[in-house]
Amino acid sequence: MTSSRRRFLAGALLASAAGEVHSKEAAPRLYGLIGKMTAHPGKRDALISILLEGVAGMPGCLSYIVARDPTGPDAIWITEVWDSPESHSASLRLPSVRAAIALGRPLIAGMDAGIETVPVGGHGLSL
Repeated sequence: MTSSRRRFLAGALLASAAGEVHSKEAAPRLYGLIGKMTAHPGKRDALISILLEGVAGMPGCLSYIVARDPTGPDAIWITEVWDSPESHSASLRLPSVRAAIALGRPLIAGMDAGIETVPVGGHGLSL
């Protein structure tokens, strides 16, 4: 690689990094949750259906992903991104979410401690 091309790439990277720092400062701080849930044997798909039905129209929810754990026949992972912790808390009072909790609770055998995160971006997440 020629030295002029290296200088150009280095300059482009520095400009990009400077823009990235500025945009991160202006970007809102997001709130994320990752949790693992275990359904009673044979109830995972029913629990997944309930979880997916109760998520429509949650203000402030930017992403809500329900996934089967490929290593356990009854395990489910839930990954959420919210515009704020307050939006997440408010979602727990929505009638659709309260109904999903009531329907799903008897199908749950256990829950691991959830992990809070601070999402900074990714595919499908517009900031």
